[in-house]
Amino acid sequence: MIPSRFQRPFQIIAAAVAILSLIAVGAVMALAFTGIVAPVWITSAALYGLPLAFLLMLALIADGVVRRRAGKSPGR
Repeated sequence: MIPSRFQRPFQIIAAAVAILSLIAVGAVMALAFTGIVAPVWITSAALYGLPLAFLLMLALIADGVVRRRAGKSPGR
């Protein structure tokens, strides 16, 4: 189980990674629309950011299910 003090930072990190990777996807699409090839770092952020965010959220959801089945509330 993820310690309670790390749950909120994991949520914030997952949300920040998701937002940044969505911005990167938009940048890649905008650059492609203008005919410019996006830099590798933007493309990498777009490709790997969302799966990372989803895996972090999956870990948080699984941790919540384990806590609920163990009888502990998520806030403790």
